[in-house]
Amino acid sequence: MLLEVRDLHVEFHTRDGVARAVNGVDYSVAEGETLAVLGESGSGKSVTAQAVMGILDMPPGKITGGEVLFKGRDLLKMKKDERRRIRGQEMAMIFQDALSSLNPVLTVGDQLGEMFRVHRGMSRKDSRKKAIELMDRVRIPAAQERVGNYPHQFSGGMRQRIMIAMAMALEPALIIADEPTTALDVTVQAQVMELLAELQQEYRMGLILITHDLGVVADVADKIAVMYAGRIVETAPVHEIYKRPAHPYTKGLLQSIPRLDQKGQELYAIKGLPPNLLRIPPGCAFNPRCPMARDVCRTDEPPLYDVAEHRASACHFWKETLDAR
Repeated sequence: MLLEVRDLHVEFHTRDGVARAVNGVDYSVAEGETLAVLGESGSGKSVTAQAVMGILDMPPGKITGGEVLFKGRDLLKMKKDERRRIRGQEMAMIFQDALSSLNPVLTVGDQLGEMFRVHRGMSRKDSRKKAIELMDRVRIPAAQERVGNYPHQFSGGMRQRIMIAMAMALEPALIIADEPTTALDVTVQAQVMELLAELQQEYRMGLILITHDLGVVADVADKIAVMYAGRIVETAPVHEIYKRPAHPYTKGLLQSIPRLDQKGQELYAIKGLPPNLLRIPPGCAFNPRCPMARDVCRTDEPPLYDVAEHRASACHFWKETLDAR
């Protein structure tokens, strides 16, 4: 196993109180495996990833419990310098907004080459050559001529490819892609996802794909973890979760996907809003929005029940949900 997150808890201390952003998250990624982490904005997907990468702003954030085991070593117990050496070399992150993530006053060649200068001790000339090779690898046309361009001179899809090249530079064992196709049109989304899948297979990387779009992950993920209010509420192999979801929230997400065979019909939407993390409802956090909610859901927090092999659901009525058509 490449990465194991065990019972991770993250809080944010604000003027209004303590926001419990991550509440006991468990997931794992093996070599060459793709885990898709799904959920609405504010469900804790990105905060979990930032805690894994060691880039969480502390304060106001605070990791209050859990373990993050990377190749068997707990990252949370490492010193800052040791953690910094792992970032980039062994694990890397692709951010959702490439334009704000890239430095606007440095050329893309300088930014790609920096990885090799800092971690490999290469000269500027050699690091520039590596930058051109990387740009070619992620299919940026005329890389030799464009290596001296600035981020704003590239399209959104090309900037995202540069972010992928930067993450891939040192051939890490694990990549976390945080909404890598946000704000891109459907055609470019498909190209970026195809490129990620191809590179992952070539280098046998573990990949964590964070998204709120179930349509994006269907062809690339091996397994899915669905998050709500800082918890994992369902885990399953990708095809099983599409066929028979075992949690009402997952079912709602699937029903929200537009379908070509339902033209002219009103799109389904999950009623209500995600909970305020300062005041998460007692019992199941989804109960105020759940069409199946009963008294026990408002008082008792459901554990992750074993539904089947490699499947789990945090719903008191998972069997009823699983059997529903």
